[in-house]
Amino acid sequence: MKEMIINGIRIRPGQSINIEIAIARLPTHTLIDLPVFIRRAKEDGPVVLISGGVHGDEINGIVAVKRMLEEELLQPVRGTIIYIPLVNVYGFLSNSRTFPDGRDLNRSFPGNNKGSLASQIAYILTNEIIPVIDYGIDIHTGGRMLGNHPQVRVDFKDKVGMEMAKAFGARFVLNSSHIDKSFRKEAFKRKKHILVYEGGESMRLDEFSIEEAIKGTKRMLNYLRVIDEDIPMDEPVIIKESSWTRAKISGIFTPVVQIGDEVKKRQVLARISDPYGQVKVPVKSSSNGYIVGLNNSPVVNAGDALFHIGKD
Repeated sequence: MKEMIINGIRIRPGQSINIEIAIARLPTHTLIDLPVFIRRAKEDGPVVLISGGVHGDEINGIVAVKRMLEEELLQPVRGTIIYIPLVNVYGFLSNSRTFPDGRDLNRSFPGNNKGSLASQIAYILTNEIIPVIDYGIDIHTGGRMLGNHPQVRVDFKDKVGMEMAKAFGARFVLNSSHIDKSFRKEAFKRKKHILVYEGGESMRLDEFSIEEAIKGTKRMLNYLRVIDEDIPMDEPVIIKESSWTRAKISGIFTPVVQIGDEVKKRQVLARISDPYGQVKVPVKSSSNGYIVGLNNSPVVNAGDALFHIGKD
């Protein structure tokens, strides 16, 4: 049975342990830790990371991981589950996607222990977490006022990741190349496979997206034989490419379709009008596909992203 050591602490088979990795201090000199929760079965098997809050304002992911942890929804019978509910404590404290200096943790890998705050946390993940895991699910949301229908993003060239994405069972599986300096790419460089789940929007709790994250994580862990719990699923829609439909004018944005809907080319998706009812411009779909992302803002400017349309 392989040895597991995180932050100098040995985790033995059958052991549940919580580790706090010191990061830095706030200007108030309050110490900030990165809490890591490890649940190891007695029987050897895959090590799976479940993480949320890489972007501090993406609360759905934090709540989904917290719920799995606090309600003990996942009981490993083989291998190990590592939970990190909140990776970016600084962003969470300030309701921000990024760190105080504006850096994005998910563009800071592999990190540097003497670099920026984001770089230091990336360094911890790169050197303490990635080496011990085999797989992972990193839970995200859309941006401010930009909602995502529950979806998994994976590079279709990653055959292992693709099988995991299908097993996860979200409604949509999107082809998403590995982004330079991202958590997912750094893991993949080390032959580890991390999926990205997207659901809902930042700074807004969405129960459907949270529940879908939990159900999908259970399916993935069942596929990896870490847990024994079979959860029914529908065949996911495989999205080979996607693009955003943008506003041609500014005004009041009124969608006539919903997120998750299947749409046809030239179908009217929304109307944009001025505040006085003198101008009304339809927004039409440029292709057949599915609405995988939607702008929830009632007021938009010319050029704003409105509908994320995925094509299978």
